[in-house]
Amino acid sequence: MLTVSHSNGEGRKRTLSGCSSDSVSGPPPSPRRVSWRQKIFLRVASPMGKTSMHHSDHSDARELLPLSPRSPHSSVDPLSGGAGRPKRTAADYRTLWKTAIRQQILLVRMEKENQRLEASRDELHIRKMKLSYQEVGPDSHEVQALWEKKLTAPGRTTVRQDQEDLYRALCQGVPKSRRGEVWMLLCHQQRLCRRHPPRQPAADTPYRDLLKQLTAQQHAILVDLGRTFPNLDYFSAQLGAGQLSLYNLLKAYSLLDTEVGYCQGVSFVAGVLLLHMSEEQAFDMLKFLMYDLGIRRQYKPDMVSLQIQMYQLSRLLHDYHRDLYNHLEEYEICPSLYAAPWFLTLFASQFPLGFVSRIFDFLFAQGSEVIFKVALCLLSNHQGEIVECDSFESIVDYLKTTLPSLTQAQMEQTIAKVTEMDISKQLHAYEVEYHVLQDEVAEGGATPDDSERLDKLEKTNGQLKKQNMELLEKLQAARQKIQSLETNVENFLSRESKMKHAIRTLEQERSAHQKTIERMRSCLPPDVADVEMTHIKSTSPAPDAKAKAGAKKP
Repeated sequence: MLTVSHSNGEGRKRTLSGCSSDSVSGPPPSPRRVSWRQKIFLRVASPMGKTSMHHSDHSDARELLPLSPRSPHSSVDPLSGGAGRPKRTAADYRTLWKTAIRQQILLVRMEKENQRLEASRDELHIRKMKLSYQEVGPDSHEVQALWEKKLTAPGRTTVRQDQEDLYRALCQGVPKSRRGEVWMLLCHQQRLCRRHPPRQPAADTPYRDLLKQLTAQQHAILVDLGRTFPNLDYFSAQLGAGQLSLYNLLKAYSLLDTEVGYCQGVSFVAGVLLLHMSEEQAFDMLKFLMYDLGIRRQYKPDMVSLQIQMYQLSRLLHDYHRDLYNHLEEYEICPSLYAAPWFLTLFASQFPLGFVSRIFDFLFAQGSEVIFKVALCLLSNHQGEIVECDSFESIVDYLKTTLPSLTQAQMEQTIAKVTEMDISKQLHAYEVEYHVLQDEVAEGGATPDDSERLDKLEKTNGQLKKQNMELLEKLQAARQKIQSLETNVENFLSRESKMKHAIRTLEQERSAHQKTIERMRSCLPPDVADVEMTHIKSTSPAPDAKAKAGAKKP
């Protein structure tokens, strides 16, 4: 491809000088075969090449005049004609002028085409830079074909789709090249399924209008640009394309949401969005996360929502991972020491980007509940290693540095567990519980006697739970024993039925034999029958005889 424009203007100079008289004295082209692009280049860059190759005294009257000043050593005026050239007419000059204009137009078109190709190359390079992270989960052709079908379905932004089908597709995976489109599809589907509008809807100010305004948060945003994803090439260049896009997005949102303004964690959320879509699309998705899903509450100056989230996480650990909860309480490690960055940046500040992108997949489908499920899975998966830490410093260091360094298998295992969890009821109950406790504290707080009574009640409750578990175990054992006995009874009944059947069969055979004997006896002559009966009587004494013999004995 012909390069005609560079940052230092060298390409432009080369293009314009290609039509100068210096090209006349250039070396003849090599006899090798040239492509159609090279032919166009030779026609545009060296229009006087024919004269230099042929050295004919009768040049074509329509050849193009040089655009650059002729060289100082040339003594022949190309417009006046030489000694052997006929004098040019006005029609010849008009023809030359039209030819020059046409070639200049062709040159401009080529420059524009080269600029467009350069911009396309830059866009592809930037996109490759954005999506350079390692994907979590399968990225097979089946997954790509599945999402291609859903993303090209007619009415996908106006007609509700089957939410369970969408969730199953999310569990199978999302191709990172289409992840931004998938997030926008999930956003549209969430808005279609929503029964009530958000409590505080976002303003409809266009993104471009917000960029024209000034924000009081400018200094804070500029300071945090270098701290947001410093290891990613797209955001690492100082005031490069990534940082400028991030600044525009954060500035626009700070002007849109004056109550929140700018909070340091928002920059990571905005950065993840920018890696998968354009600025305006990312702005729309950021508004959806903040207003429709209610994440903006945790960025408010009072931080009440974040406190509620920390309480909910503590209660989840207390109810489902008591040993880990007791170990953290022993060293006075509250969730705000390690989990606050997870919630404020949606895990983007510490964890691998591929893992964070998968969290965003489910975040757009299920809301902020996903953050709790991921946090709970991470802590439960590393419970053994955390319990082995025997100091405050070692536990905090493990939670902040070692735990986020997940392997590919650990990330896939965590996402698989997240898809199987459902803690929405627990989170709602814990939030209500937090507000009740807050009201009690506001009314005057608990007295020492009340605290002791609560401790006793908690101990009693624990003992009752333990007894309940023991009784459940005994009940389960008794049920198993009953089941075994019922199986034995069924076996005995089956054997009894078989034996009765065998007895009936034997009785039928005996009756048949007796009938056969009687029939055979009836067929014998009387003498033979008497002899047989006499023989039978002599060989087997009668019962009466046996009884008499026994009676004679003293």
